Amino acid sequence: MISSVSAVTLSMLVAVDIRPYLSRLDYLLWAVVVLGVLIFVHELGHFLVAKRAGVSVLKFSLGFGPKIAGFTRGGTEYLLSAIPLGGYVKMLGEDPKEEVADRERSFSAKPVGWRSLIILAGPGSNFLLAVAIFWVVFMVGVPTLATKVGDVMEGFPAHDAGLLRGDRIVAIDGRPIEKWEELATQIHKSPGRPVHLTVERAGRAFDLTMTPKATKQKNLFGEEQEIGLLGIAPAEEFLTERTNPITAFGRAVSKTFELSRLILLTFVKLLQGVVPAKTIGGPLLVAQMAGEQARLGILNLLFFAALLSINLAILNLLPIPILDGGHLFFSLIEAVRGKPISLKKREVAQQVGLVLLVALMIFAFYNDIFRLLGKQ
Repeated sequence: MISSVSAVTLSMLVAVDIRPYLSRLDYLLWAVVVLGVLIFVHELGHFLVAKRAGVSVLKFSLGFGPKIAGFTRGGTEYLLSAIPLGGYVKMLGEDPKEEVADRERSFSAKPVGWRSLIILAGPGSNFLLAVAIFWVVFMVGVPTLATKVGDVMEGFPAHDAGLLRGDRIVAIDGRPIEKWEELATQIHKSPGRPVHLTVERAGRAFDLTMTPKATKQKNLFGEEQEIGLLGIAPAEEFLTERTNPITAFGRAVSKTFELSRLILLTFVKLLQGVVPAKTIGGPLLVAQMAGEQARLGILNLLFFAALLSINLAILNLLPIPILDGGHLFFSLIEAVRGKPISLKKREVAQQVGLVLLVALMIFAFYNDIFRLLGKQ
């Protein structure tokens, strides 16, 4: 059974400062909506490619467990099930022990290439959804901080050089800038190296030279690194950055790739013990963060949904039996050997995979509950 398990999709959202959120009904509602869309897209990918391959799809379910509602059309039973922690597509002939009358429409009778494409279609659909969301967001416009200076801290280079609250930094080392992110990136990369800023104050432009103070700080993964600081904070002035459809699409693909790389790196850091296991989160954390992002605005919620979609895709591609990645791994072995792995070995692997997944889900719930109680 091709399935997606989204209860632990936030297991990779680490190093996030989770403040104590209040339990709210709208949090749960937004979590169900967001996860429902992501699961639907994932299963739709499996479904459409299976249909294209000529495989008979018996069931298409959102959720697991008891049936809440459903209908049958075109030989497929469409279900809404009680437990909204995932979904599944059940195809004819998925179980090698199953006696199938119509071999031509059986999943197991299809070449390994088609079976691999059907498996990949679920995670692939989630990557495509993330690209589509980012595409819309970048076209609509992303609020970003401008380069107007807010606080100037004593004891830092900016204060010593005479930078004042309300000044606007319009260039760094001769390169024009408009976004605070551009300024911060360049300053952080320049500890102990002089930088030249062009500043606007009361309609007059002038230059200032200062050397960012080398400072030890922890990065997203809790690792210590040296960055440069000038001792300034941005004012609450925002620009809306809009791009044309072609540029927006390129940025959407780039953002999806960038976040995918970050999530994969987080997996590595978790295994290395750099990122603590207590940062793993489950459905309750999803609900909290979905509700909070919804309150901040639709763009925040869309960005959060795209991030979750990438999480869901990568999680399902892990080579763990019972997940899409496990099925794909078996298909690749079959392609190399020229014959499938024995049924007994696959059954044992599936049982091990199920135990691992249940253990991870229980651990995620444990972290969620302790986080709500303020124990983490």
